[in-house]
Amino acid sequence: MVRGFLQGRDFVKINYTGSVDGNIFDKTYEKAAKEDGSYIEEKTYKPITICVGGNHVIPGLDEDLVDKEIGQEYEITIAPEKAYGERDDNLVKSVNVKDFKEKPTVGMRVTSEGRQGFVTNVIGSRAVVDFNHMLAGKTLQYKYTIEEVVEDPVEKAESVLDLFTGREFEATLEDGKLTIILPPGITYDQRWMMGKGMCVHQIFEYVDGIEEIELKETFKKPKKDAEPEPVTESP
Repeated sequence: MVRGFLQGRDFVKINYTGSVDGNIFDKTYEKAAKEDGSYIEEKTYKPITICVGGNHVIPGLDEDLVDKEIGQEYEITIAPEKAYGERDDNLVKSVNVKDFKEKPTVGMRVTSEGRQGFVTNVIGSRAVVDFNHMLAGKTLQYKYTIEEVVEDPVEKAESVLDLFTGREFEATLEDGKLTIILPPGITYDQRWMMGKGMCVHQIFEYVDGIEEIELKETFKKPKKDAEPEPVTESP
């Protein structure tokens, strides 16, 4: 289906480059990342699939997608209040180094009471931990291209799962029932356990034609090693 301008609830694939004061902090283009020196070996480079108006990206970028055209490149500057918010000094804490499982170092990421932060300084027996987002208080610049509109409901559902869990799932849709095949060991994945409810809610909210969701986990009995052939002694 040929689409013109984007509207809310459209699922789209976008490529983008995000920067602060000319310094790139995120990019989906692998080739461009290698060319400009921002390439990270552990990162997966690919367009992201999001729902316009679904709060899948920061508010300033989400709002800017409306009425845009497929295949065009756009640039936008986003103020902190439409990005990751202003910095809050109350979110900077002094913590005893004895409270860490391992010796804290500057830049170390930590989690406390469901909040993520990073160590900014270590002075004697105290470590300074900043629970603000690393881009809080920053004005961001984005260049982005809308590559295509996603129409297939299964692909839409799979994109929601990927977005909230960071994992790829196989799914099928028949008579309004979406069956999601869970990979082995998924119940031990903390991100999945925390994001499962949000995935289900968002799929029902933004993907039309789905009336029921089944999470299917299958276990197969492992094959036994073949029994060794008896050794026959030579006469």
